[in-house]
Amino acid sequence: MTTEQLIETLEWQELGTPGRNIYRVSETTVDMRRPEPKSRPIELNAQPQNLIIDLARTALIIVDMQNDFCGRGGWISSMGIDFSAARDLVEPINRVAAALRNQTVSVLWVNWGVRSDRANLAPSTQHPFNPHGAGPGLAGARSEGDRRYNVLQKDSWGAELVEGLRASGGDIRVDKHRISGFWDTPLDSILRNLGVTTLFLAGINADHCVYATLMDANFHGHHTIMLEDCVATPSPAFCLEAPLHNVRFCFGFTAVSADLLEAVQSTTRPPIVRE
Repeated sequence: MTTEQLIETLEWQELGTPGRNIYRVSETTVDMRRPEPKSRPIELNAQPQNLIIDLARTALIIVDMQNDFCGRGGWISSMGIDFSAARDLVEPINRVAAALRNQTVSVLWVNWGVRSDRANLAPSTQHPFNPHGAGPGLAGARSEGDRRYNVLQKDSWGAELVEGLRASGGDIRVDKHRISGFWDTPLDSILRNLGVTTLFLAGINADHCVYATLMDANFHGHHTIMLEDCVATPSPAFCLEAPLHNVRFCFGFTAVSADLLEAVQSTTRPPIVRE
């Protein structure tokens, strides 16, 4: 096959993730070359060291910003736990997500979405959510006023994104049923198809699901950055200080959203206009 014929494969049918991980196919030939995204580096103030990262290989993962954790009348709220810190994340996360989308950075929502029959949940997974066996626990029925639903069950009110968060039709959603977003989910396969190597992490709780997802991302070989002002926990202050310290020491880096927004806005790539 000549060079001129290879160039013509641009018109062939594509199979795979557009612009990322594809075959181009005809009746007789498969072009297995992957498109190489043009590098779009930014410089970012971070701890323990500043970073140069490539937006072309970056994604934002937002963890567990759901009604049962962050919403008025949700499961956490019903226990009398102060969920205001989680609510305060809505606008910082919206700003970061919008800025990254405009640079064609993928945004992924990784949330609890439990099976109604709990068939894939071992007792060790269920126990922390129902330690005395007297509560609804994961996927158990609960009532709040006129609302009836099952806690964090897939497609239930409790599993929906909390009011005020602005998701986009192009965002990717991943259901999980463990503290980590990687365990027994398609998250790693999705990231590899996207050609992603660097992850910003946001959401709640910083000391549980965000932290576990970040550590597993590190174990899978991804570069991880926790956004300090886009994570929170209702636990005591030291429970937030500990994962921030451990991330900087062992699992990646931390940064603040204002520095990320400034770095993104300084890139020469024009914003993406979405209809």
